[in-house]
Amino acid sequence: MLKRQLNSFFKLDEHQTSVRTEIIAGITTFLTMAYIIFVNPSVLAQAGMDPGAVFVATCLAAAIGCLIMGLLANYPIAQAPGMGLNAFFTFGVVLGMGHTWEAALGAVFLSGIIFLLLSIFRIREWIINSIPMALRLGIAAGIGLFLAIIALQNAGIVIDHPATLLTIGDIAQPAALYTLGGFFIITALAYLRVMGAVMIGILGVTVISILLGHSEFGGVVSMPPSMAPVFLELDLAGALDISMISVVFAFLFVDLFDTAGTLVGVAQRGGLLDKEGKLPRLNKALMADSTATMTGALLGTSSTTSYIESASGITAGGRTGLTAVVVAVLFLISLFFAPLAGSIPVYATAGALLYVAVLMCGSLARADWDDVTEAAPVLVAALSMPLTYSIANGIALGFISYAAIKALSGRFRELSPAVTVLAILFALKYLFLD
Repeated sequence: MLKRQLNSFFKLDEHQTSVRTEIIAGITTFLTMAYIIFVNPSVLAQAGMDPGAVFVATCLAAAIGCLIMGLLANYPIAQAPGMGLNAFFTFGVVLGMGHTWEAALGAVFLSGIIFLLLSIFRIREWIINSIPMALRLGIAAGIGLFLAIIALQNAGIVIDHPATLLTIGDIAQPAALYTLGGFFIITALAYLRVMGAVMIGILGVTVISILLGHSEFGGVVSMPPSMAPVFLELDLAGALDISMISVVFAFLFVDLFDTAGTLVGVAQRGGLLDKEGKLPRLNKALMADSTATMTGALLGTSSTTSYIESASGITAGGRTGLTAVVVAVLFLISLFFAPLAGSIPVYATAGALLYVAVLMCGSLARADWDDVTEAAPVLVAALSMPLTYSIANGIALGFISYAAIKALSGRFRELSPAVTVLAILFALKYLFLD
């Protein structure tokens, strides 16, 4: 009876799949992205948030996002708090700009509302089509470089220097060695196509550090910690401050393009696009993502987004929302592994951050380096993020440089109204508001 109901609701026969295949696909996807339940609390804790509460918020936000995606849009695409966005939340908005984490959560919530409205009124297509590929590639690579410098700094591999700003730290320290070892292991396992390579690397480094006495073991299973320290603690009034406009836009912009790119890329790999190369029920998928972001902010975590790791589940045969529902169930089960998450040292997740940075910087290979008017903005956007410690600054300087270079080169026709307006607004912000 249950099997027949699942088949009818998710249209399994129509998608040439089965309950067994969807379950295997869901488990596969979960194993490739489960590292976020260890990494996210580690990153947001540095913003002053309670790591146990963030752990619960992470699992619940991921579960809710996956359920909405699976039940509403019927796609095998999993969601969870996004890498890069959580780093910007902590190191860019809270530690860099000096805002409270409560105001940062408010900015995440507002970005989710705007994202939802853009999806409902179908403005998303116009925005995405208006932004040149060069800026999209530069922003993706910039986020990767941003993650890389955070990882290297957390490990003590890169430290500050009064004369050169940055220099190399003591590589012989345990934190640096564990980070590099974890990064090497994760990269090698990923090359060998070992399922759950990132999670294996994180847990492997953790076990070794505990055995050698460099970190403490807190246990494996327990009841979930209290969410009280972060639940409904967002500060909407603080998020509406004029200095937070660029922050809200950065959260929105990165989530919008990350989600759109992931949806299309994963769907293409799974043969889910229609004859015109478009994704059916795209608006439902985008509404699922934006709703998950707002829910995550209420729960107490940074922006929730669609995960490219969903491609692993599709490779395993996942074709419907049942795959995402299975991932949701596994995230709910993970709620009872809080002691294990609390035993993960920062340097164990630093190697994972560095590996994700490698993947994101791959977008630089797609840039048109033969056209300097395209290549220059890519480099400006990419380098600005790690060097200014801000995704928002990278986006702004990328837009300004793209518009200025194209205009001065006489290539006005390549400037869309959206890019021109945003470049002017960003320039005015730096000239008169900073």
